[in-house]
Amino acid sequence: MKYIVEIEGRTHEVEIGPDGVRLDGHLVEADLQADHGSHLLNLVLDGRSHTLRARRRDGRGAWEIEIGGRRHQVLALDERRRAIRELAGPAAVSHGPVEVSAPMPGLVIKVEVSQDDQVERGQGLVIIEAMKMENELKAALAGRVTEVRVAAGQAVDKGETLLVIDPGEA
Repeated sequence: MKYIVEIEGRTHEVEIGPDGVRLDGHLVEADLQADHGSHLLNLVLDGRSHTLRARRRDGRGAWEIEIGGRRHQVLALDERRRAIRELAGPAAVSHGPVEVSAPMPGLVIKVEVSQDDQVERGQGLVIIEAMKMENELKAALAGRVTEVRVAAGQAVDKGETLLVIDPGEA
């Protein structure tokens, strides 16, 4: 499993696989154990032991990690959640038509909008099933749906355009 971890503006790739843990592509010795009876964790990274406390900030990958008396804001997302978040982020500042694309290959379960519908930011657009999980793609901006290119039951590839929203017609 691959994770993208952002720590105070710096991004790292962490991959946990059968050959061990890779940090930014480099194999590292890593072990994380709970300190039973407390809220502390013990992290051994390349032979160095660190005691830390981790607090979930929300259910969306945000954490506050306290280590060595210092607090760090951390965002840890698996590849699927990162793709969905990236899909929603940049579109919010667009001034022209925005293509909503599939963040991963999957099956369209439901199309929640039709051509010419007005949508609001955060409104559900399409539900895709991938890896036996349903993922609802939401509008990153308000506007008018100018094209719907998929239908329920259709298989889609990663990056395939599902629909187009024109924010100029909000």
